Amino acid sequence: MELGQMDNGTTVSEFILLGFGVGPQERFLLLIFFAILYVITLAENLAIIVLVVLDTHLSRLPMYILLSNFSLVEIGYVSTTVPRLIFDLASPQGVISFRDCFFQFYLLFSLGTSEDLLLSAMALDRYLAICHPLRYPQIMSHDFCFALVIACWGLGFMAYIIPVTMISKLSFCGPNVIDHFLCDAETVLALACPPLGVTPFVCQMFVDTFVLSVVVFIVLSYGTVILTLMKPSFKGSRRKAFSTISFHLIVVTLFYGSIAAIYICPEGENQAEVTKAVTLFYTSITPFLNPMIYCLRNDQVKDALGRLRRRKLSLLRKNLTV
Repeated sequence: MELGQMDNGTTVSEFILLGFGVGPQERFLLLIFFAILYVITLAENLAIIVLVVLDTHLSRLPMYILLSNFSLVEIGYVSTTVPRLIFDLASPQGVISFRDCFFQFYLLFSLGTSEDLLLSAMALDRYLAICHPLRYPQIMSHDFCFALVIACWGLGFMAYIIPVTMISKLSFCGPNVIDHFLCDAETVLALACPPLGVTPFVCQMFVDTFVLSVVVFIVLSYGTVILTLMKPSFKGSRRKAFSTISFHLIVVTLFYGSIAAIYICPEGENQAEVTKAVTLFYTSITPFLNPMIYCLRNDQVKDALGRLRRRKLSLLRKNLTV
C-alpha cells in the first residue's frame, strides 16, 4: 500500500485520532471502563465458543455452529477497535500510522461484513427450521452449514478489498487530523485531496448495496417466520419459536439500528460527537450485549452447561479415586 502523496511532494506517514476530547480524569475513567468491558466481552464470547466446541450436542446444531462463529467475529470486531481506543486514552497523542489506519479500516469493515452475513445465515437457519421443518435436516446439513460459514468469512474479507485499495491510492494533502477514535471510510475520505474521481461513489455503492440486500433478506426471512407462526395450522411450540427469534431480532435491531442512526443523524456541529457515540455503541457495546441476549433464558445452553459441569465432576471423582 502506498503512502498518501501530499501536494508539496512529501507523504502522509501518520494520522492523528482526536478521540473523545475529554480531560485527563475523564480519560482515565474511560480507560478503566473500556478495559473492563473488553475483558468481559472476550470472556463472554470465548465461553460460547468453548461451550459449543466441547458439547457434542450443540456442536451438531447449525444454529450453534453459526452462533460460535458469530462470537468469533465479535471477538475480532471488538479487538479491532477497543485495544486501540484504550491505547489512545493512555497516550493522548492519538498517532496512528498510515498503514495501521487503513489496516484497521479494512478489518473493521471486513469483520462487520462477515457479521452481517452471519446474521443473514442465522435468519436463513430459523426460516428453514420453522417454515420447512421436514426438509430442514436435509437442507441445513453439516456440510452445507460449514460451507455457509466459510462463505460468510470469505465474502466478508473480499467485499471491501476494492474500496480500501481505491481510497489508499488517493493523495492526502494534510491536515491529517481525524475527528474520531478510529479510521473508517468517511473520515479518511474527508482528508483526501481532489480529484477524488469515482472513489466516494464506489465506496458508497458497496456499502449501500450490501447493507440493503442483507437487511431485505433478514426482514423477509423473519417476516415469513412470523407469518408462519401466526397460522392456525402451525404445529409446534409457538412460545419457544417466538422466544428464539425474538432474541435474534433484538441483536439485529441493535446492530442495524445503530448503523442507521449514523445516516439519520442530521448534519451540524454535534454530528461528529453523535457519530462517535453511535460507532462506539456498535463496535464495543453490542459485542458485550449479544452473548447475554442469545444465551438469556436459552434452555439448550443451560442444558449444555449442566452436561459440562457433570462431566467435570465425573472426571474429578475419577481422579480422586485413582
